[in-house]
Order: sequence, then C-alpha cells, then structure tokens
Amino acid sequence: QVQLVESGGGLVQPGGSLRLSCAASGSIFSINTMAWYRQAPGKQRELVGTITSGGSTNYADFVKGRFTTSRDNAKNTVYLQMNSLKPEDTAVYYCNALIVDYSDKYRLQRAYWGQGTQVTVSS
Repeated sequence: QVQLVESGGGLVQPGGSLRLSCAASGSIFSINTMAWYRQAPGKQRELVGTITSGGSTNYADFVKGRFTTSRDNAKNTVYLQMNSLKPEDTAVYYCNALIVDYSDKYRLQRAYWGQGTQVTVSS
C-alpha cells in the first residue's frame, strides 16, 4: 500500500512564506513525476507545479517566480516553497505522484494523492 502524507500548511499573512512537504511511503518501486495541485472553495482543482524524477520543473503562470518545488528522492519527499503569498493563494494544497508499487504484478504506474493541507493567506 502506497500513501502520500502532506504537512506544512497553516495561516500566513500576505507576503509571507510557507513550505509544504509531501512524503510517500509504502511498497514503492519507483516514483516518477510528482506534482502539487490546489483547490480553493467553489473552484476546480488546478495544477500548481510539477517535478520529474530528474528534477525538471514546470509551474503554472500564477505562481511563477514565487513558488518552487523540489524533491529528495532518497526520502521519497517533494516540497513546495511558497513565497510572496497572496490571499488568492488560499486553498487546500494536494500532492500527487506517479508511483509504481512493488506489489503490482505488472509494475504499472498509478497516480496517488495526498489528503491535502490547508493554506490560508490572510491578515
């Protein structure tokens, strides 16, 4: 069984910073692309950024220059450093990872989601 567990959310003032973490655990054979999504109340879930196993990153335009994602492959963990936060960044943030489970007979890549962590930007 593979699990993703996020941490690091909270309340921050506009202009502040937060760092989210997402750790994968379980019977992991390999982890490919990892990603961060967010969902604000009443809105659809949207992609924030991605990072490949080799470290290549891509970001949504609305976070470019403010957010940075990184990963520690030895710890099966992905991070999201969020700087210059704005009230419109308020959302539940989810991590997503494409993982091959050891217990999968065919070693198929599947998408796993974390439980989400709340980020609130408010004065």
